[in-house]
Amino acid sequence: MYTQIADDLREQITAGALRPGDDVPTEADLAEKWHTSRGPIRNALAALRGEGLIETSRGRPARVVARKANQAVDVSVPFTRWARELGVAPGAQTQELSLRRAGEMGAALGVGADDTIVSVVRLRLLDGRPTMLERLNYTEVAGRRLFEVNLDDVSITEYLSSVGHPIVTLQHVIDAVAADEQDAALLRVPRGTPILRLTRTSRDAEGRIFEASEDRYLSEVVRFTVAASGISTDGHYMRAVGA
Repeated sequence: MYTQIADDLREQITAGALRPGDDVPTEADLAEKWHTSRGPIRNALAALRGEGLIETSRGRPARVVARKANQAVDVSVPFTRWARELGVAPGAQTQELSLRRAGEMGAALGVGADDTIVSVVRLRLLDGRPTMLERLNYTEVAGRRLFEVNLDDVSITEYLSSVGHPIVTLQHVIDAVAADEQDAALLRVPRGTPILRLTRTSRDAEGRIFEASEDRYLSEVVRFTVAASGISTDGHYMRAVGA
């Protein structure tokens, strides 16, 4: 009996009748539908949980899990191109584009605190689902080019490259932070939810920093991967390819 129940639920998930984030019918509802006790229901849910299709937690119905998108961190792939390679539609909703005093961000960009920089806050979406919040900061020379285009329609990385500001080298730092008020509102999660932060420093061909930014990803949607060349000669460490 439990395999029939699992097969039915799996088919609903595959067909899109149950989408990522949707609650699976409760044990009581499933028991009534299948005219069975809760034992087979729990076995069916356990099977789907083992397949990574659902997640369960005490006190609430099981929930369909979104397929996680892998994001390589040892290479630089613009979000728009990465999304299309995954077969999903990228989206952007610009929240802020401003000229402002560098302040504390000056040190990260290699400019003075009183110098002008350009800041962008932009929500990124995959198939219409909020996925990542960008907080981007640019030196004035590079950043002013962003006022020339609709940022909801372009890849900023690719656009800046086309107008003379390509990323030649970069550094990524990954950690986890608690969602602040802005994160919570735009990513639609409770404040304090753990989210993945990718901090990026980009340099031009002369080695000058022109971007110091951070991307905040929903960990339930995205995971980071690193390609490695193997075990080092001392047998302890992995060296990332391209690092």
